[in-house]
Amino acid sequence: MTTNTMKHERQDTASPTACVLLIGNELLSGKTQDSNLQYLGSKLAELGVRLAEARVLPDDKDVIVATLNDCRKQFDYVFTTGGIGPTHDDITSQCIAAAFGRELILDEEAVARLRRGSFDLNEARLKMARVPDGATLIDNPLSNAPGFRVENVFVLAGIPSVARAMFETIAAELAVGTPIHSRNVDVFLREGDIAEPLERIAAQYPEIEIGSYPFSRAGRFGANLVVRGTDVRQLEQALAQIVTTMTELGDESSVGTPSNLNQSSD
Repeated sequence: MTTNTMKHERQDTASPTACVLLIGNELLSGKTQDSNLQYLGSKLAELGVRLAEARVLPDDKDVIVATLNDCRKQFDYVFTTGGIGPTHDDITSQCIAAAFGRELILDEEAVARLRRGSFDLNEARLKMARVPDGATLIDNPLSNAPGFRVENVFVLAGIPSVARAMFETIAAELAVGTPIHSRNVDVFLREGDIAEPLERIAAQYPEIEIGSYPFSRAGRFGANLVVRGTDVRQLEQALAQIVTTMTELGDESSVGTPSNLNQSSD
């Protein structure tokens, strides 16, 4: 077995919830592989924000507006990625405006930011300066075209590097909850053989999420077992019990005992 850990420093008492809406026909067609969800899930966990749901939406105004209005009522934060570029199928901004019942306006500060670039501001590029009335701009350190925030909805670019740069500028604005920690261990046993004992362990730790994710490496089948939660002590206890149980089931890749397994921190 091999183990990894993530450590987080800031703490509070509650865990705000979030939903991510990934917008774009290219995602649904399979032409584009999303990486924004993985990044946002990891970063939100570090902040103690629990990513409770994610949805992939087409470039369809009715679908986007209805979904957004549903999600912004259910979750503390909603993050959207994609659809704020200059082309005809970039409709996220107008959908956000419609969902909040606001006018889509040409924001002069957004225009000023776009002027920092080396391109002429034609009508297509000016589209990226149109935001819902009253929106707060989100800085874009990479390409100047801003994202924006309306109440609890944060609108980010779809390009992963730009979405990440945008998120870094707003992370400090989010309410910080109790950090969500994660531990994981690789077990070279088939899921069918570990399912029942793993279920018994999960029942002992109702406050912890325990997941099993199968893999095949060099012809060997196994599973990455992940424990997640806010109580580090319980996570360590659950992980130790998992390691002991899996070793008893015949996993021969374990080195040492649960108390001295090598660990690294992200």
